[in-house]
Amino acid sequence: MKKLHEILGTEFPIIQGGMANIATGEFAAACSNAGALGVIATGGIQDSELLRTQIRICKSLTDKPFGVNLMLMNPCAGDMAKIIIEEGVKVVTTGAGSPGQYIPAWKEAGVKVLPVVAASILAKRLVRAGADAIIAEGMESGGHVGEMTTMALVPQVIDAVDVPVIAAGGIADGRQVAAAFALGACGIQVGTCLLASVECPIHDNYKQAILKAKDSDTTVTGRSIGGPVRVLKNKMAREYLALEKRGATLEELEHITLGGLRRAVFDGDMERGSVMSGQVAGMLHEIKPLRQIFEELYNGGKAVLEATDREWQ
Repeated sequence: MKKLHEILGTEFPIIQGGMANIATGEFAAACSNAGALGVIATGGIQDSELLRTQIRICKSLTDKPFGVNLMLMNPCAGDMAKIIIEEGVKVVTTGAGSPGQYIPAWKEAGVKVLPVVAASILAKRLVRAGADAIIAEGMESGGHVGEMTTMALVPQVIDAVDVPVIAAGGIADGRQVAAAFALGACGIQVGTCLLASVECPIHDNYKQAILKAKDSDTTVTGRSIGGPVRVLKNKMAREYLALEKRGATLEELEHITLGGLRRAVFDGDMERGSVMSGQVAGMLHEIKPLRQIFEELYNGGKAVLEATDREWQ
C-alpha cells in the first residue's frame, strides 16, 4: 500500500491537524512549504466566504499541496463544502460528524476525502460512502476526542477498511511515528507538536504553557454533554469539571467555555481560555521551525524502525 506522501504528493507522510482559530491559510501554507500537508481549519470560521479568503491566501503563499478541514458541526458547513470545490482544493479532512452527504460532489470534483474518525464503525460507513483514506484519531489528541486510544484504534480501523489509514493522536517524536507505521498506518497527522513551532500564530503565552506542561497536565471536559474536549488544566477547566460533577445544564456549561479558544489563541488568557492540547505536550520543550519538526518526526521514525529491525534479526 502507498505511503501518505505518495498519495498526497507531499515530501513527508505527515498531515497538519485542523486546529480551529490556529490553522489559517498562512499557517497551512507554512506547513506545506515545510514538507507536510498544510490544512486550513474551518472550526473557528463563522462566515463561509472567509474560508474562500483563507484558501486564496494559502494559494498565494505555496505551490505545494494543501487541504481544508471541514468541521461538520459548523452551521456554514454546506456552503463551505461548495467553496472547497469552487476554489479547486484537492484534499479535505473532516471532523465532528459524517461527511457522507458531501462526498459524491467532492469525488466528482476530484477531491481526496480523508475523514477523521474515533471508531471503526464510522470508518467502515465512510469508506462505503467513498472516502479515499481514514484518519484514525485516538483520545490522546487535543481538542475534540473520542474514547479509544491511538494504539487500540488504529489497528482496528486498519482491519475494518480496505483504504489507507493515517494515525493521529499522541504523536510528537520518532518513536511514536515508528509505532504508527508498525501498527500499519500509511502516515500520521499531528497537531499539538506544531503549537510549539516558530510559525504557529498562537499567543506566546499559549506556546509557553505547552512547553511547561507535564504528562498529566491535560484533562477532558464536556463528557457529560457528549462533546469531550481535551485541554490543559486551568481555572476554566476546573470550574467546568466541577459544574459537570454537579449536573449543570448545557447552558451553564456553555457559558463557561463561550469564546474560550479565542481567549487562549489571541489573548493569551491561560486561566480563562480553552487551551486545547494533546497528552504529548509534556514531551515538548522548545520552539522549533516547522521544517525541523517534520524532519525530526520523519527521520526519527525511520531510525527507530531501522534499529528495531536490526534488533529483531
